[in-house]
Amino acid sequence: MAERRVQRRLAAIVAADLVGYSRLVGDDEEGTIARLTALREELIYPSVAHDHGRVVKSMGDGFLIEFPSVVNALRNAVELQREVAERNADQPEDRRMEFRVGINLGDIVMDGDDILGDGVNVAARIEALADPGGICLSGAAYGQVEGRLGLAFDDLGEHTVKNIKKPIRVYRVRPDGAAAAARATPPRGGLGMAPLDKPSIAVLPFDNMSDDPEQEYFVDGMVEDIITALSRFDSLFVIARNSSFVYKGRAVDVRQAAQELGVRYVLEGSVRKAGNQVRVTGQLIEGATGTHLWADRFDGRLEDIFELQDNITVGVVGAIEPALRKAEIERSRRKPPENLLAYDYYMRALPHAYAFTPDDNIQAADLLDRAIGLDPRFAEALACAAWCREQRVVRGWPTAQPDDVETGVALARAAIATESENANAIAMAGFVLGMLGREYDPALRAVKRALDLNPNAGMVSMLAGMANVFFGDLGVALDCLERSRRLSPSDPQAHFHLFGISCIYLLSGRYEDALAFATKALGVNAEWDSGYWILAAALAYLGRAAEAKEAVSKLLTLAPGVTLSRLRAQLPIRDQERLEILLEGMRTAGLPE
Repeated sequence: MAERRVQRRLAAIVAADLVGYSRLVGDDEEGTIARLTALREELIYPSVAHDHGRVVKSMGDGFLIEFPSVVNALRNAVELQREVAERNADQPEDRRMEFRVGINLGDIVMDGDDILGDGVNVAARIEALADPGGICLSGAAYGQVEGRLGLAFDDLGEHTVKNIKKPIRVYRVRPDGAAAAARATPPRGGLGMAPLDKPSIAVLPFDNMSDDPEQEYFVDGMVEDIITALSRFDSLFVIARNSSFVYKGRAVDVRQAAQELGVRYVLEGSVRKAGNQVRVTGQLIEGATGTHLWADRFDGRLEDIFELQDNITVGVVGAIEPALRKAEIERSRRKPPENLLAYDYYMRALPHAYAFTPDDNIQAADLLDRAIGLDPRFAEALACAAWCREQRVVRGWPTAQPDDVETGVALARAAIATESENANAIAMAGFVLGMLGREYDPALRAVKRALDLNPNAGMVSMLAGMANVFFGDLGVALDCLERSRRLSPSDPQAHFHLFGISCIYLLSGRYEDALAFATKALGVNAEWDSGYWILAAALAYLGRAAEAKEAVSKLLTLAPGVTLSRLRAQLPIRDQERLEILLEGMRTAGLPE
């Protein structure tokens, strides 16, 4: 008898799953089942038939559907998410029904009315990567709909999924491209991808390499402190301790853990105790590739274990935040222009905003304006765009525009009006309010609030320090800038806090110290024109006229047209004695009136 041939065909497969079904049933079994049945009968079955699809099976809280084309499948999925979102509008958040949807184009095996094979498995795995209310597609499916249906997509990169040998390229239907069918939600630990508008990180339990099991409490406490400190960065999504600690005592594949927790980055480490000495090592790893982005070690003594724990936390957090920022900038640079989000424009703008040159400033402002165009309430972009205006006004660059003061102040106020709790945005906006708007007391209140929100952010401490240099207390300024220096010793933007400290020493008559720190700042960024203000003035006060003149010459090369009268008008130094100390030094150095 001839062997029966397996029937195969190509199809667009849709896997959909109701989020939090068990919780919904636990809260209200009869109501949940009634609502789900109504969704099936009134929405899902009729709409699938309308788009020439077939519901293969309904699996309690999920569905498996096949369509003759990916276009039909995606159109149907978008409409499903839109209709479900409308039905959720009058429901409290904990009673909303939301679906994740995965779409694949693949070979299927027919088994009666059922369908089997890798094509089905891939759809199911991709569905798990979608946000609640969201839609993800395989690369094969994306190739059929790219540029069609008026939708925008985000490339989520390659993913290794269970029981599929080769990595799968995954794309997400951008929420705004799906007619706001998917509302923004935080990532689910262990269930899929984090939202693309912020980097996500999990801190795994550190290994206790000591013979003493009593040290477990120290190791776990330190990791909890690191998680808490990272959680204060509004720009980061940090997986909660309860989720990351499920890996305690297990041999962990970092890439698998990143996928299971739905994060882009993983921090792992170890603690070794020998006598009264403790050594902590840490590694920051990109989850998708396993690439090491940062590694360091911290040594200390156990005399004051809580102080040691705090010092390590500050050291780790202060080091990895700039590393994450750098990784996110590179990630945004790699994305094609048509896939850019407001967040990507913001990340691309940052290195230009921090470069402090007229040309870079123009590029940064343009990228930030694009980000704001996509998201008018993006606090970080609003604040940074304001800061770009402040840079060129205060330095008197020829690229300054007549409306920069007005625009900068408006952008800063808009950033604060978003009521964001992003400490960087609040500090930057407050700083600009003082520098451009001369609103000194509101500015100091804003930077103080930012410090309260996140004392572990180096940029926040730096901006709070500089605000106090210009219109606050020099003692507070030094404390803030020394903390910034401690938090970000290797940060590419370390010239900021070094410059700030040099300002304090100049204004306090400590010219040798001012010269030393100005030199260090320019060693980090030799093209930063403001550094030459202090360098020239300190050299002049020390009687080193030739070197002071050379510093002024470099300043004029970087910022043509700068004069004493322009700086007097533009520098918002609240205490006139401080302003005169700086200007007199630069006058003696040879800066034109």
